[in-house]
Amino acid sequence: MRPTKRRNLIFMISDGFGIASETMAREYVQTTNNYPLEWASTLDDLLVGTTCTHSSNSLVTDSAAGATAFSCAQKTYNGAVGVNHERKPCGTILEAAKLAGYMTGLVSTSRITHATPGSFAAHVVHRDMEDLIAQHMVSSNSSLGPAPVVDLMMGGGRCYFAPQPPNEAAGNPTKSCRSDELDLWQFAQQKYGYTAVSTRKQFDDLKATDKLPLLGLFTDSHMSYEIDRDAAEEPSLTEMTQKALDMLHTATTAQNTSAVPGFFIMIEGARIDMAAHDNDPASHLHDIIEYWNAVTAVRRFIDTHPDTLMIGTSDHETGGLTLGFDPEYVWHPNVLSPVKSSAETICSEIRPLSKDHRALVNVVTTKVLPKLLGITNATREEINGIVDGAGGSSKACKHAVGHVVSDRAHLGWTTGGHTGADVGLYAYGAGSSGIRGNKDNTHVGQLLADFLDVNPESVTPMLAHLKTVQDDFDETATDEKTGKTVRV
Repeated sequence: MRPTKRRNLIFMISDGFGIASETMAREYVQTTNNYPLEWASTLDDLLVGTTCTHSSNSLVTDSAAGATAFSCAQKTYNGAVGVNHERKPCGTILEAAKLAGYMTGLVSTSRITHATPGSFAAHVVHRDMEDLIAQHMVSSNSSLGPAPVVDLMMGGGRCYFAPQPPNEAAGNPTKSCRSDELDLWQFAQQKYGYTAVSTRKQFDDLKATDKLPLLGLFTDSHMSYEIDRDAAEEPSLTEMTQKALDMLHTATTAQNTSAVPGFFIMIEGARIDMAAHDNDPASHLHDIIEYWNAVTAVRRFIDTHPDTLMIGTSDHETGGLTLGFDPEYVWHPNVLSPVKSSAETICSEIRPLSKDHRALVNVVTTKVLPKLLGITNATREEINGIVDGAGGSSKACKHAVGHVVSDRAHLGWTTGGHTGADVGLYAYGAGSSGIRGNKDNTHVGQLLADFLDVNPESVTPMLAHLKTVQDDFDETATDEKTGKTVRV
């Protein structure tokens, strides 16, 4: 049954974004711009409640289970992408919307095959099965109809659409992360009529009237942190959001409105989470501010299209961020201002120097600290901390860099992983006045379905025979503490 009333739904996910992170970004903007203390971000006056985030097998969720709670309105285990706790496919809000006639879209600053976007259009038993996720995202499940379920995709992750070895023809991805010879970049274009774009110029040349479906992937893996992003090479989250909304709106209004009742799109600020995993406060900050910019673009769209609802929340909090730590009741936002590079980018430069101690110390003292982190009076302890971190794992290096900045700013991190804290729930536009209070993440998923007047569970029987396990994927690992083999 097709809905009789036109409506659009924009679901925004700020991955790993907790209440403390919102406070940090707000107070940074307040103090560095001399705004009054009552200044509020674009998100602050949209706050309507909080979201509980636990999964079916842990009080601390991962992004896959968190996103599946939104997409399927069901609890599932950590690592599950679009499958329930019994490892069976569950129908998603995006698939139900597509069957009801809506146009659909996914936008993310991660690989488009990553856990969060993947959970809306794919069904695999483990989030690392990105080869199979990519297949699901550009293919048609025959039970759902002849066309692919996603009309528009923008983000990173070209490498999971390129064969092994890569197709060297012009316009194809030059790097492959796949374990097989499938050329999904060409398959999507030739079989399902996708327009595939991968460069900044191709993005800029896209018009609102261009035909869908569209596959726009602008990096081999994740898109750059906002602090590192080269605007001449990659569009921002805000630019992708604006372009996606314009194209979906044009596509749905160019046709008979009874045939196309509107659109559903999920927009994710993914790298907020990854910066928090790295305990990298400046990268975390800049991706939050860019997410705010995307929210502002969505608000402007809704103001001129009042049949649209935006719901925003996070799948979980990451890092256990604290503003201030003993013994002083203070934190210093200005410390973040001169930082010019992410810990990820810094470590990609200094870790290869770990075997040459003199060269490493020289780069850390003459470039990393004064020019990239804005620290001109580094202590011996800070220098040694980064040098020692560069000789360890990638995570150890990024934490070493992030902690030097964090300690000076008096910002604390309790973990390099996720926490079980509740996260903010935000809403704006049509029907938002009825969304209030603390909601379980599955309840948020049900709110999405109710607004579009669709039922994801009605899709589930159509997915019964879908392949959910990637060929040659090893689902086992050795537990470091017990030495036993466990399912990942």
